[in-house]
Amino acid sequence: MDEDDVTIREQNFHSQVREYIICFLLFAVLYIVSYFIITRYKRKTDDHEDEDAIVNRISLYLCTFTLAISAGAVLLLPFSIISNEILLSFPKNYYIQWLNGSLIHGLWNLVSLFSNLCLFVLMPFAYFFLESEGFAGSKKGIKARVLETFVMLFLLGLLILGIVWVASALIDNDAASLESLYDLWEFYLPYLYSCISLMGGLLLLMCTPVGLSRMFTVMGQLIVKPTILEDLDEQIYCIHLQEEALQRRLNGSLSHSQHVLKELDSVQSQKNKLERRKKASAWEKNLLYPIVMLILLTGTTISVLIVALNILYLLVDETAMPKGSKEPGIGNASLSTFGVVQAAVEIILMIYLMVSSVVGFYSLRLFEGLTPRKDDTTMTTIIGCCVSILVLSSALPVMSRTLGITRFDLLGDFGRFNWLGNFYIVLSYNLLFAVVTTLCLVRKFTSAVREALLKALGLDKLHLSNSPTDPETAKLSANGHQKSL
Repeated sequence: MDEDDVTIREQNFHSQVREYIICFLLFAVLYIVSYFIITRYKRKTDDHEDEDAIVNRISLYLCTFTLAISAGAVLLLPFSIISNEILLSFPKNYYIQWLNGSLIHGLWNLVSLFSNLCLFVLMPFAYFFLESEGFAGSKKGIKARVLETFVMLFLLGLLILGIVWVASALIDNDAASLESLYDLWEFYLPYLYSCISLMGGLLLLMCTPVGLSRMFTVMGQLIVKPTILEDLDEQIYCIHLQEEALQRRLNGSLSHSQHVLKELDSVQSQKNKLERRKKASAWEKNLLYPIVMLILLTGTTISVLIVALNILYLLVDETAMPKGSKEPGIGNASLSTFGVVQAAVEIILMIYLMVSSVVGFYSLRLFEGLTPRKDDTTMTTIIGCCVSILVLSSALPVMSRTLGITRFDLLGDFGRFNWLGNFYIVLSYNLLFAVVTTLCLVRKFTSAVREALLKALGLDKLHLSNSPTDPETAKLSANGHQKSL
């Protein structure tokens, strides 16, 4: 064997080992962060080492693994774009030789593989394992619960494969499609994950516009609003009187103690928020809130404008269609017209869209029951949250490319989805996103203006509006009105 062949083999071996180590370190960091997030919201249980505790711990580890994969899916496109720009800026730097196309493609393939594994195996296993008790007549224990879980997974797999088989046979009735129905690895799994990705894209389409409008309310609750035409001392005095009245009711009666306790907690929470607003500095009151609102409005407006431009590109240029990359072209050319600045804007917009989609998901009435609560979230709810976030995060790279937020081609199995080549689906997706986001924003701001006008005219007590912009202020004003009467 030649010396050159040995050298090439050694280089390939060291490159693969280096990629495995980097992937492991990245995943370890994401896993640790995910573990702390889940344990922050998980309901605290007794420390007794019984059968249920072991089952809960296994389900916790599986949920942590799934959440780490979800975080990896969110960071795929930002990491790839940053790597491409770094390789373009420092093409021959010795210290970044590890950052190459092979590593990026490997990360995309691993995230795609483990996303499928979590969605179709680990999360169903965690749920069935948590709910299992063992078959009737069998000896109770971990083995019986594992056996029942595997039987349920097998039956669920047969059900899903049967549904996919019937659906594909009804949609494609030609001879080639009928022959491919018996190919499990090359037909079933890609077709099934393509359907799941389409469902995730539709879920993002439903959640993201709602989240973009909801972000203004959420940030308004997290930061201190300007105290314009408001007397905080009077509001604190009123809430203090209300707190004292509730404490007297609580000490004097025992029949409605639970209801009074909840009302007292709500009043104390409002009192703490008012005191925080009073103690805030002048720049935080008068400068931070307008800046944050302006940033949110700018990000949303830029997103809608990019989607509108992408619609025009789709109508006049076929290359605007989302597609998968067939060659490892990392570091060959910049995909951003304005270089690093545009790449940074694209990354910020993608993260902003992901955060907005999560906020919108928990704002929908259909999914508000999955909202996690600190130290009071059951494992079943955590499993539902992890599955939902996994579906949203796996669809984020596809949505970002479909909407034209970035021109970075989808790598690995992400570019093999069947519906990405359908012009009408892609165009409809862009149109719906632009229209629904615009309508949500218009409704949001016109609602705020309508509430302000009603309050200025003294008609806010007539309940002419369905969604008050500031429920705490409305409640305080209503209490003050009752006291004055």
